[in-house]
Amino acid sequence: MLRRFAVLLLLSISLGCSAVQATEVRMDPEGNRNTEQPPIPGASKQRTKETKTTFDLKYDKIIDLLKTDRQLVAKIKKISAAYDIEPIHIIGALVGEHTYNVGAYDTLQTYYIKAAAYAGQSFRFAYDGETVDQFVSRPEFADCADLKDSAKLWTCREDVWQDKFQGKTVGGKSFPNNRFSAVFFQPFYAGQTFGLGQINPLTAMMLTDMVHQVSGYPKLDENDAASVYKAIMDPDVTLAYIAAITRKSIDDYKSIAGIDISNNPGITATLYNLGNSAGRAKVLARRNASGAFAWPEENYYGWLINDRLKELKGLL
Repeated sequence: MLRRFAVLLLLSISLGCSAVQATEVRMDPEGNRNTEQPPIPGASKQRTKETKTTFDLKYDKIIDLLKTDRQLVAKIKKISAAYDIEPIHIIGALVGEHTYNVGAYDTLQTYYIKAAAYAGQSFRFAYDGETVDQFVSRPEFADCADLKDSAKLWTCREDVWQDKFQGKTVGGKSFPNNRFSAVFFQPFYAGQTFGLGQINPLTAMMLTDMVHQVSGYPKLDENDAASVYKAIMDPDVTLAYIAAITRKSIDDYKSIAGIDISNNPGITATLYNLGNSAGRAKVLARRNASGAFAWPEENYYGWLINDRLKELKGLL
């Protein structure tokens, strides 16, 4: 009960100043809005083709891992209770990631070994010789400086990147037309974010306060890139971050758009895949305020979860 209170208190603080606030909450109906699966991105198809496998084989592999590794399922149930979410949401995130983005390893132990390998690595989050810590010290980020909550702080910094730096030349230095996380938070190629939950380092930085408060794991530091990668690759820690992402998505949609998505794993899986739940909730809230009401809609990733929901729930 005390842990649940901590989660709700933290979220009420982080969401209390949302630009769009909902006054009425509606329960999102279960199931998919689309009768057929939305298109799968070409990049996902290409990655799967390059590894000489198929989506069906990758799906079967993660299902087999979840069926045979009862320790993992027990961990999922325990961490879900800590963040006051249903475990099917974590199952959905794992199945979606390992079907469309990477393939599951044979055992959970493989993930622990890979995480440990990063502990002694020496690398940093930077772009063109400028560390991310130096970058966010630029005057353009002054409005973010007083924000204490990690979710608000890094969301503010990401917004400044998009508004003032992405695809622009500033002070004689040109910046790529790419996401903040891709430019500054991937010291290797994109595939090096391998981990059970495929957590983006920037997403982990945003949610480190919640994970620290609820699960007690150390707060992450952008100046210690190896520890960030180790955390998101360690199965125990990454499960906490998956739960935190889901918890935040549910509360963003409830407080901002007035829609309770806690009974629709396809929507939480979609948001896990796409990110920026607060921004998407605001877009939906504005849309609904201006005309006919619309429910959140699943993408290809979330559609699969709802379509296979009976099987996935059977894993629990």
